[in-house]
Amino acid sequence: MIQPLKIKTNCLFIVFLLISNALFSMGNGYDLWLDYRKISDDALLRAYRDQVQAIHLGEGSETLRAIQKELNMGLGRLLDREVVFGHYGDKENMLVVSMLAHLPNELKGYIDGSKLNKEGYAIKSIRQEGRSYVLVTSNDELGLLYGTFHFLRLLQMHSPLDGLDIEESPKVDIRMLNHWDNLDRTVERGYSGFSIWNWHTLPDYIDQRYIDYARANASIGINGTALTNVNANGLILTPQYLEKVKALADVFRPYGIKVYLTARFSAPIEIGGLETADPLDPKVIQWWKDKVAEIYKHIPDFGGFLVKANSEGQPGPQNYGRTHLDGANLLADALAPFQGVVIWRAFVYSEHDPTDRAKQAYSEFVPDDGKYRDNVLIQVKNGAIDFQPREPFHPMFGAMPQTPLMMEFQITKEYLGFATHLVYLPKLFEEVLQSDSYSKGKGSYVAKVIDGSLDHKKLTGMAGVANIGTDANWTGHPFGQADWYGFGRLAWDPYLDSGTIANEWLRCTFTNDINFVEPVRKMMLESREAVVNYMTPLGLHHMFDTGHHYGPGPWVDNLSRPEWNPVYYHKADAQGIGFDRTSTGSNALAQYAPEVEKRFSNLDTCPEEYLLWFHHLPWDHQLRNGRTLWDGLGMKYQQGVDQVRTMIQTWEEMEPYVDEFRHHQVSQLLDIQLKEAKWWRDACMLYFQTYSKMDFPKEMEKPENTLEYYKSLQFPFAPGIRPTWN
Repeated sequence: MIQPLKIKTNCLFIVFLLISNALFSMGNGYDLWLDYRKISDDALLRAYRDQVQAIHLGEGSETLRAIQKELNMGLGRLLDREVVFGHYGDKENMLVVSMLAHLPNELKGYIDGSKLNKEGYAIKSIRQEGRSYVLVTSNDELGLLYGTFHFLRLLQMHSPLDGLDIEESPKVDIRMLNHWDNLDRTVERGYSGFSIWNWHTLPDYIDQRYIDYARANASIGINGTALTNVNANGLILTPQYLEKVKALADVFRPYGIKVYLTARFSAPIEIGGLETADPLDPKVIQWWKDKVAEIYKHIPDFGGFLVKANSEGQPGPQNYGRTHLDGANLLADALAPFQGVVIWRAFVYSEHDPTDRAKQAYSEFVPDDGKYRDNVLIQVKNGAIDFQPREPFHPMFGAMPQTPLMMEFQITKEYLGFATHLVYLPKLFEEVLQSDSYSKGKGSYVAKVIDGSLDHKKLTGMAGVANIGTDANWTGHPFGQADWYGFGRLAWDPYLDSGTIANEWLRCTFTNDINFVEPVRKMMLESREAVVNYMTPLGLHHMFDTGHHYGPGPWVDNLSRPEWNPVYYHKADAQGIGFDRTSTGSNALAQYAPEVEKRFSNLDTCPEEYLLWFHHLPWDHQLRNGRTLWDGLGMKYQQGVDQVRTMIQTWEEMEPYVDEFRHHQVSQLLDIQLKEAKWWRDACMLYFQTYSKMDFPKEMEKPENTLEYYKSLQFPFAPGIRPTWN
């Protein structure tokens, strides 16, 4: 009876491999960096097969079953053979995946578990009495899951398994995606299809994509997801939708991912029947306590609330004469008995505040440092304006030593060409994280604020606004996957090098061929600087067209709020261009540490990439290369265009190493990027010329159209526009 069953099982496995290999050879990118292609090097394949003859893995929990499934899938494809699970010692050479407490006694002495923090893991090669073991171990099951994905990544990257001695623990507690997904499945600032959450068919239909989403996130250490838009809809907190959220939470739980919800501050009125949402009103306080208790009955490991309040029309405590502190502590008190957290966004600015928009978040939050409950994190965007191609780090980082600050990066490219431009964002993330706040002297890096080491914070976090949708490859642009991947890796370890991350992603996603990896890695690392050059060089910012933010609109001056108009930021006039944030202007620089203020205030020491962010300068101001500011702008715009041309050439040369589908897809998108880079160059320089009255520099190509033509362009249905009801 047993033997026929084994034959049947083996046949089914072979059929599974044939079908799955056929599907995944299509190259549509659905598999992300978990492609698990068969090892192409025959000698290496034989070595791996010999070193992993069988797997010792415990049984029981949902997480351990998820590990078994991943090993079955990953090793089955990588080694192109059936995966054998057994017991320690069954084979001469084995992979042992076990928590430290459950390790065979002979292996326990090889690992010092005290060095592994929560969710941490170790991977170690062991030789013992003629046998060879690769040990993946941890103090908890989630660490074991993360270690398993790391082990599979080693095989994907063709890394040797001899001499492994890896110890990894996450440096940040909450590592989460923020989905700006609406309940009608539109995605604000989403450029890769509709929301992957099909609320209509939940909770009864569980799409395979939900499971693969959890796998992908767990593989890079992401452990939280806020399912809905920060421009929130109170319906998500109703029983009908909580049942649907529970279904997703059940799918994510084995992969260590907690669910968070965006809480609309006016929900007590809209779905609770109260007359007020005043955070100090006893009825409101009780309503939130009851609602939180209801949520935890559905989802025992619910993470907490993400809140956007009194920002861009969203309701909040200031509607009732209260403060952000009052609102955050209200929700924190309701969540505290369940170990939930409040993540309160610092992205606030008011049309009633005449000061520089860049100063307003600091002014509203810093005075209350130390007054927030212990389970409150203030989520701060990487810069003080709004996810621009380049911003100096936000002055709040380092300014609130007694309050946990959570980094908010944008993975979706709202201001970076949408999903049609190749822009490797981990380079941007790294630049911010390695910025020195000087809040406690030299070496007070933003990364140290985020991981809590600068001020000994007990609660830490990093969030990324997701770029995920229903497109076959999840992110629209195939290289958009690298931004998701890179965010997860940096949330795990904010000190990682973006070049190392690019190397990992390319090898896991495409090929290990060095003739492909090195030139494409170089292209990726230079791509962010290219987009800065052709969109917002020398510190220019927020010059995007109205509402949709697609393409240039430096001339826009007719919006109802001053700080929504690009002219507010570049301040071009007959005398010059740029926003004076020194002591002679808005004095926003005073919000930074004295060392930072001094550096940026002085034209001799201010980095030229931030020049017009902090200074309004004459058109004939001399740059460090001896050219005028006007010439420098034109040369930077042209440089950006030329850099895209180089990217196109590099990608053309990669055709032998990439499947036809993805090569053609990226080629077409790069052509769009070149077209739009020229558009940015021509539209901006033609507009600024109306003030400078100067000829274009000789290095700059002649504009392809007139300024009137560029001003006439309309894009009423550009993707990702915010729904009017929000």
